[in-house]
Parts: sequence; structure tokens; C-alpha cells
Amino acid sequence: MSVLLPHHDGSPLYVSNDAPTIGEVVTVRLRVPAGYGPLRAVRTRSNPDHEPEWTEAALVGSADGWDWWQAPITVRNPRHGYRFVLVHEDGTVLWLNQSGLHGGETLDAEDFALVANPAPPAWLHESVMYQVFPDRFARSAQADSHPTPDWAIPTAWDDPVDPVMPGRSQQFYGGDIPGIIEHLDHLVELGVNLLYLTPVFPAASNHRYDASSFDAVDPLLGGDEAYIRLIEEAHARGIRVIGDLTSNHSGDRHEWFQAALGNPGAETEDFYYFTDDGNTHYESWLGTPTLPKFDWSSEQLRERFVSGDDSVVAKWLKPPYSIDGWRIDVANMTGRLGDVDLNAEVRQLFRETMLRINPDAILLGESTNDAISDLQGDGWHGAMTYPSFTRPVWGWLSEPDGAPYLTAEGEERTEPWFFGQPIGGIPKYTARDVADAVVRFTAGIPWRVRLGNMQPLDTHDTGRFATNAAPGTVPVAVGLSMTLPGLPVVFAGDEFGLVGADGEASRTPMPWGSESDVPVAERLALYRDLVGLRRAHPVLGAGGMRWLHVDDETLVFVREGADESVLVLATRGGADVELLPGALSGAAAAQELVGDATLAVASDGAVMLAAEGPAFAAWSLPGVLLPSEG
Repeated sequence: MSVLLPHHDGSPLYVSNDAPTIGEVVTVRLRVPAGYGPLRAVRTRSNPDHEPEWTEAALVGSADGWDWWQAPITVRNPRHGYRFVLVHEDGTVLWLNQSGLHGGETLDAEDFALVANPAPPAWLHESVMYQVFPDRFARSAQADSHPTPDWAIPTAWDDPVDPVMPGRSQQFYGGDIPGIIEHLDHLVELGVNLLYLTPVFPAASNHRYDASSFDAVDPLLGGDEAYIRLIEEAHARGIRVIGDLTSNHSGDRHEWFQAALGNPGAETEDFYYFTDDGNTHYESWLGTPTLPKFDWSSEQLRERFVSGDDSVVAKWLKPPYSIDGWRIDVANMTGRLGDVDLNAEVRQLFRETMLRINPDAILLGESTNDAISDLQGDGWHGAMTYPSFTRPVWGWLSEPDGAPYLTAEGEERTEPWFFGQPIGGIPKYTARDVADAVVRFTAGIPWRVRLGNMQPLDTHDTGRFATNAAPGTVPVAVGLSMTLPGLPVVFAGDEFGLVGADGEASRTPMPWGSESDVPVAERLALYRDLVGLRRAHPVLGAGGMRWLHVDDETLVFVREGADESVLVLATRGGADVELLPGALSGAAAAQELVGDATLAVASDGAVMLAAEGPAFAAWSLPGVLLPSEG
């Protein structure tokens, strides 16, 4: 059994306003188990302008076995960090920050944080994202009328994906936007309400991250008219749509680059990093010559790409397109090269333009590793990132069978792909390792921003989770993606049980027509149930979170709000857990939501949870009782 500890997070139970302005006073609350301590004092310690500032907390009441303390904090900086100090009667001093309770002073970087920038739209926390790779989602009859582009290797829809270059990037299945429109009702049935399309601009690859223009939708996808109709049809179904934009680079066929290549003095030459007098050599993304890197010190690039009312970013947010936001590709490298770091300036320009054009739009940045330094609320509403959820879950729930696969170079490997990390395959993690990773990689991110972090099991850039999933673990993994704090992501095809060894092999055409096959029907039902769980319980989007029990096989946590709480159990090897009396209020009124597990309440209030593994289960509980209600 775990010891009951004081708790605070950034949710409405504990913070009176998560979108303050500088100079505003915010009330923060600390929840302390009755009988803990005793405490002589509770204080907050902030560090505005890097000079400590303290406030006194007052005990405002008790409810349901918990004491509630609260303190005022005056917001001094755009990111205002704070922590609690607990002074015990026996002289013990403990510090509470986002990484937990500590016996010594803690890092400012892991403080709780208030963000004095405009908050993301509330709909972000009500969303389940569905990611579509347009070439592989659906091919309409209209696609047959399009000529095969010069770069493409035409491929039939039921042909296997070729993982070896050049097929890896040139294989062309011909999926298009009218095909997506034809299957929007599938998204409705699944329950997702946010559609994210990887790039739709003309390019010379199947992935289209090498845009030759940002001003039009690729005619091979149906052009601007089809894109407008998709967004209108999606909106009519309650589904928002966001685009994908490369801010780090363009393609080498892009009009800006072609105008400057070999042409010193060209108007657009300062958009890129040309490294010779003749403008024939240049910096590119990871040395890939088809992806020349943008130089964000160029004021004209800033104007034409972001800042201007007719800029790329602004154009697609406005009618007749009216997209609902952007996911920014390679956001982590944007504006960075050697001793140059303009990343903060660029992401802030993105946010400023979006607030001006459509303040109800979202801005997500790709940062596939530790994204903490870029996720402080000044730009991205959240990130597509992997170490705080995806990689640890793979490490816990995978069981590779050594099946061979081919690399881009045509080499056969049996060591499973793990996010490009040369570490000998997929590491073996425990449930405890997962919890530790979640805490470690979110402790430095303001709670409000953490809620916007995308939480995928896989994407177009990774292998598919199901490829190496241990038997019975897919429900555990999908359940966690829907219930941990963050934005759930379903990569199109996961709901059909598709597999793929790495990022390109995972870009498999959708197997439309297989929905009635028993394994597919079961997987579809699983996704409908778990997406439905997320959508039906708003506390899973914006509520607080407390870990209740962690061991090598099992995670137990609760998402908490004033109106409802949801208890979650995830186990691989089976669970037999006892929670201390008082740890979980309202357990006697628990209502089973999903899963096959047992919950029982003892006469003293202890809660017993049991399940045979692997298993995922959730229960609805009454909301947290506050002192004013007691």
C-alpha cells in the first residue's frame, strides 16, 4: 500500500485561474491527508525575476479526510513558477513540486507554473485526434483521372509497402482528399473529433514534407476545392481539421528555393543558408539535399511565412479554408543551426499570427525527444513528443518476436526498431518505469501545456505499436493514451489492427472492406469504446491526476474534478492492489465504465482492486468534495 501524500496539480481543483495576466493574483490550493504531519506552516515559494518570493498558506477547511490549504500568488512573469514548502511541527521541511515531494530544495525548472499567455481554446481538451497520411487513407474514383507525377512509382492499393529506397518515399498509392471525405462517417463512428492531415501541399514524395509550394493544395489530392469541401464536411460532423506545415525547411523544388539556387542576389536567397558565393551549396535537414533549411533571420521570410496577413500561416486559417490550427513539423530544429537559436522568436511569431487571425486555433509543435525547454507556454500549445508516453509504454508492453524487416538501404534486421535509437531494440521497462518517465518528462512543463501534448501510441514516423505488442496489451496501451493527461492520438489504421516495423512501413493503405472480419471488428469495437470513454468524461481531458499505486506490473491513478472523477487501472501481469483508507473518496459509489476488473471497499474505507493481466479498467466516481461543500 502507498502512503497518502499532499497533492497539487494545475487543474481547476487547485488553481483558481490557469490563464492569468501579469500582475493578477491567483489562488493555489494544497490538499493534505488528514493526520499528515502535523504541519506548523505551509508556504509557497516563487522565483519572479530570479529572486525568491514567499506567500503564506492558510488552512481553509477539511472535507472527506483531506485538509485544504490555500495561498495567493501574484503572477510576475510570463512563466511564473512556484512550489510549496511544508514545515512540520518536528522541524522537518519538505518541498513539493511537479516531480513530487522532496527533502531538500528543488529545481526551479520542475516548479508548478502559471502561464500568463492566452490559453489554448477549451476544445483542445475535449478532443481525440485522428491522424491521416493522405496518400494511404482512401483513393476516390477521381484519383484515376490524375496523371502519375514524374517522381512517383505507381502502386495498386492492395500492394505491399516497399520499405526500401526509392520506393520508401516514391511509392504512390494515390490516396486523395475526396477519398477522405467519403470516409468521414468512419471517424464519426469511431468517436474522434479532430482530424490531423500530414502535408497536403504539392511535393515530389509520397509524404509531401518537401513542399514545392505552400500556396495551394496538391492537385493530385483534389486541389483547393476538395480541401475546402473536406473542412466544411468535417465541421458539419463536429470534427475540426488541422494542417501540417514545415517551418524548418521547404522542398528543393519550392519556388523560393528555385529562384535563389545558383542565382546570387535573388530576392529569396536570404530565406536559406547558402554556403558558397554561387548559391549552389546550402544547409539542409540532416544533410538531405531535397530539404533546404530556412534561415529565420530573414525578415522577409518571417513576413511571407508567418507574420503577414497574407502569409502562409494566416492564409489557411482564413476563409474559405478555415482550418482549426497547425501541427508544425520539425519544430524543435526550426530556427536552430550551430550558434544560431531563433526558435523562441519563431514560435512566438506563429502564436501571435494565430491569435490575430483565429484565436480559437491550436498550435502544436513536433519535438520528438525532451521538449521541456520549448514547452513553457510562449508558443506551442503542446507537442508531438515521445519520451513522456509513447516510448515508455512500448518498453513496458512490447514482446518482439524477432521478425525480419528491411531498412531503407535494403538491409535485413531482426532487432526491432525503437524510434531510431541504436540501443539494441526495444528496452524492457516495468510499469514503475513508465510512471517514472511520465513524471520525469512532464515535471518541467506547465500543467496547461502538458494537457496539449499529443499522446500517440504511434504515428506516421514510427512503427506501429501492434507490431510488437505483447498478447492482450493493446487495450492497456490504448486505454492509457485515452486517460493520462494529454491529447490522445489515433493513427489511421490502428483501429484496423495494422502493423509496420518502422515509420515508413507503418504507412499502410487502409484496408477498407475488412470491417466485418472478426479480428478487425473486435479492434474497431475496442477503439470505439475507449475513444467513447474519453469523450464521455470531460475530467479525462482537463481534470487533475494523482498516482494511487505503482509497482512493476500495475499502474493505478485517478483523474479528478469537482463534478466527477475517473479511476484507472492498467496492468500487464495482473493486479492485486490495496489502497489505503482515504486514498480514494467515493469508491463505494464507483460505477464500472470499461474493462474486466474487481473493485471492493472494506469497512474501514480501504479499496481493493484485482484483475488478471493484461487488463485495462476504469470506473466513474463522485467528484472531489471541497471544504465549501462539506
